[in-house]
Amino acid sequence: MDLSRRNLLTSATMAALPAGPGRPDTPAHREELRTGFERLAADGYSLLQGQRVGIITNPTGITRDARHIVDVMHEDPRVKLTAVFGPEHGFRGTAQAGGSEGRYDDPATGLPVYDTYLKSGKPLADIFTASGVDTVVFDIQDVGARFYTYIWTLYDCMEAARLAGRRFVVLDRPNPVTGRAAQGPVLHEEFATFVGRQPIAQAHGMTVAELAELFDGEFLNKSVAPATVLMTGWKRSDWYDGAGLPWVPPSPNMPTPDTALVYSGTCMFEGTNVSEGRGTTRPFELLGADGIDGRWAAAVNALGLPGVRFREAYFTPTFSKFQGKTVGGVQIHVTDRGAYDPVRTGIALLVTAKQVWDGFAWRPDNWIDKLTGSDRVRTMIDAGAATDEVVGAWQEELEAFRRTRKGYLRYG
Repeated sequence: MDLSRRNLLTSATMAALPAGPGRPDTPAHREELRTGFERLAADGYSLLQGQRVGIITNPTGITRDARHIVDVMHEDPRVKLTAVFGPEHGFRGTAQAGGSEGRYDDPATGLPVYDTYLKSGKPLADIFTASGVDTVVFDIQDVGARFYTYIWTLYDCMEAARLAGRRFVVLDRPNPVTGRAAQGPVLHEEFATFVGRQPIAQAHGMTVAELAELFDGEFLNKSVAPATVLMTGWKRSDWYDGAGLPWVPPSPNMPTPDTALVYSGTCMFEGTNVSEGRGTTRPFELLGADGIDGRWAAAVNALGLPGVRFREAYFTPTFSKFQGKTVGGVQIHVTDRGAYDPVRTGIALLVTAKQVWDGFAWRPDNWIDKLTGSDRVRTMIDAGAATDEVVGAWQEELEAFRRTRKGYLRYG
């Protein structure tokens, strides 16, 4: 296909595609949200015509009637789907954090499934070449945090597709915690890892299609030129519960959109000896350790953080930190998600945990530096800095990122 068609489903031509029935919304009649996949299918897969297609996806790649898009595309003669590529946790989502499913043939479709996790550059390009695909498509639900690895699978696959001479298409889905603002520290390049390849904010406030265009324009020298199939009916202020789409956990410890709301702040506890709630039914909303008591909830409540309260909580993780042991800590209760700042809240929780619990410690490998994008959070908290001092230290770089980000925002 002529690469000039890459913008077929973007910008000005968006209005030419079927918009779908509207739904009532206050105060006016509002257009129903349609994902990138829904719009691609409604257009008869014209963007993929004549191509052997491989898709990077996982259990979140579904239609609004909860069918997996791989099954839908495999059954449709208008598209030639020939391969699937799985990220962390795998295509069917059976692997825990830090794992994948490896290479296998999908029992439902017979399609070959290739493992992309922790692969990049030429080794990943070689996988695309070996698969025989002409076009690589990305469709995975993100949660809006820099250290959620799917956006770096997107980045690595974009770069590998360029090396392999393959076209790249991104099918957009909502940012479940809205796209209103970027928050938190920006990655420093010397701390780049698979939980942060490039300097973006900890809570980026973008969709995957917007990120793909930013990655290409800012970090890949405009060498990929991804075709981005945007949504219709989505606004930057929209939360996931208004999308009319089923929620599928993007990973085993992301069970609800409520988890995504707190994740960009409380995932920082992965870099400590405090449980981030893995092994409970409320991961990232429950935090605790052996020896913590009600003083932590009292200390963080005393800060009067907007949009959130903290309950003294006790729980017994079934796996991960403190497996099988009852620990004390807090449960986060967001009372006003519009006012809630997850990253500032996460910093406040770190500061107060260190104040009230003598046993508090960072992971020996300083994983917190990889998560926050520099050693600044760790060293400032160790030096006794208050929450607002730590948050204030990254404002200049955050404002610079916000200016860059503005040029890639595609929704009002």
